[in-house]
Amino acid sequence: MQGQVSATYVRLLHEYLAARGRDAAAVLGENAPLDDGSGLARVPVAHWAALLDRADAVLDAPALGLEVGARIQPSHFGLLGYLTLCCATLAEALARLADYERLVYDVNRVRVSLEPDGVTLEWGDERGRPGQRVDECAIAALIAYARNITAQPDASPTLVRFINPSPGDVAPYRAFFGCEVSFDAPTTVVRLPLSLIAAKLRQPDPALHALLDAQARAQLARLPPVDDFERRLRETIAAGLRAGDASLDACAARLHCSSRTLQRKLDAAGSSFQQALDATRRQLAESWLADPRLKLAEVAQLLGYTDQAAFTRAFQRWTGFAPGQWRRQSGI
Repeated sequence: MQGQVSATYVRLLHEYLAARGRDAAAVLGENAPLDDGSGLARVPVAHWAALLDRADAVLDAPALGLEVGARIQPSHFGLLGYLTLCCATLAEALARLADYERLVYDVNRVRVSLEPDGVTLEWGDERGRPGQRVDECAIAALIAYARNITAQPDASPTLVRFINPSPGDVAPYRAFFGCEVSFDAPTTVVRLPLSLIAAKLRQPDPALHALLDAQARAQLARLPPVDDFERRLRETIAAGLRAGDASLDACAARLHCSSRTLQRKLDAAGSSFQQALDATRRQLAESWLADPRLKLAEVAQLLGYTDQAAFTRAFQRWTGFAPGQWRRQSGI
């Protein structure tokens, strides 16, 4: 089983055990590594799963992962937590969580699908299955976090599916998520309604958001690379945008592989060409918008959009702001 999680999850488990009147060192049988404040401390996911197993062996708590994940607060996510608090809507906050997922949960990558009635988040098992307690803790943390930053403690997803076998008692899962929960699914899925993802957050701050986003990108760059494929693909897409053709076929040709092979690699990485294209465009857009010499129409053209309106719609989808508004809020 591959992957790592932020050591902040271990701190969360320590806090949970303390709240249950237990000594974490005694329960876990070791001095489990805690978050050192840098946001970069990591724990192998297999080790995290073992810690949860030890806690459950002592407490015998039904759905222990749910109880641990439910305690999550923005401060547990460090820089990423404060970045999401600066967002305008939950949709934008979820986009930042997807962008910087590796900072807190570097296991299987999330796939995000926008739909007319909401958004679907999906995780496969390309890098292994860490187990029910790890998965339920991560999904519970996601829902608890969404409830926290939107100030909607009763907000619920419309669907939750776990890739793992069904536990003996599913009642705690239905009670926590507030919807039907199924198991033995091909992938782990969370579906959030439009009313929730459109919820406005309490203190949006575009200027601070831009600053923290840059810091998060720098922090992400300090992590060991998963592999070189994503970097090479983004560089290829950027070159394609400059050349006027950033299509799947053109990028595959530049990478000296077939379009089908490129698509298979993206599928295996839990991504899609459109996600890679959007991520590259957004990164370039924010870089170019930071240059006051470039007009908005010029930025749109550099990104390969046929007109400025198409660029504006895309940028609003990524950030919640029109390009001109983003510039003004960022003091550019």
